[in-house]
Amino acid sequence: MPRFATTIIALTLSFAAGAAHASEAAIRKAFQSRLPEVTVESVSRSPMPGLYEVVANGRIFYVDEKVHFVIRGVLFDARTSAMRNVTEARNAELAAQLLGKSTNNAIKRVRGNGRRVIYTFEDPNCGFCKRQQEEWLKLNDITVYTFLWPILSPDSVAKSRAVWCAKDRAKAWDDLMSRGVVPQNDGKCDNPFDRNMELARRFGAQGTPAIYLSDGSNIGGFVPADRIEDALRSTATR
Repeated sequence: MPRFATTIIALTLSFAAGAAHASEAAIRKAFQSRLPEVTVESVSRSPMPGLYEVVANGRIFYVDEKVHFVIRGVLFDARTSAMRNVTEARNAELAAQLLGKSTNNAIKRVRGNGRRVIYTFEDPNCGFCKRQQEEWLKLNDITVYTFLWPILSPDSVAKSRAVWCAKDRAKAWDDLMSRGVVPQNDGKCDNPFDRNMELARRFGAQGTPAIYLSDGSNIGGFVPADRIEDALRSTATR
């Protein structure tokens, strides 16, 4: 959003002592009126008194009660010894919520009891995605939701269509990524590729694979099985 980006200027906020709290509905209306080209998704109070969080087009903004000032930046909680990154944590929370609601657009593969959940964005012609396939086979008790994101070539789209239109999508994807076997069908069925692309862009994914844990945290592109295990254990203890 080039034009939108140029309209946002980070300004120093000052808040009047004892000011009445604005309603979230009023903040939503004011923000939307000032920036009509975006869609406000949610408004809530931030941990900082007098500062509100506005989520618009998947991005987090901070505003004062009158929406006279808008900040597009990172908020830290200096009350914590590690200077907790409030914005990063909130972004992960929003990602987890959205990924969890979008699983109908993904291929679901379960190993063992499937209690640990991982989300990936992959392209069938991506070399690192094929290497990642080998790493998934080393892990147990996981559910992997793979969002097909065919961005490398027209052939990527054709193969993704064939996989999505297969009777058993999980087997079709495994066969393609492990053995190079393309499903034999005409690929003519409804697919979620546009929605997956929008989702990937919302998260700022730069390429495939892009791997996310159930808490919405991004652990990178190609990730070896042992590092995935470490990340899953870390998530489980939070």
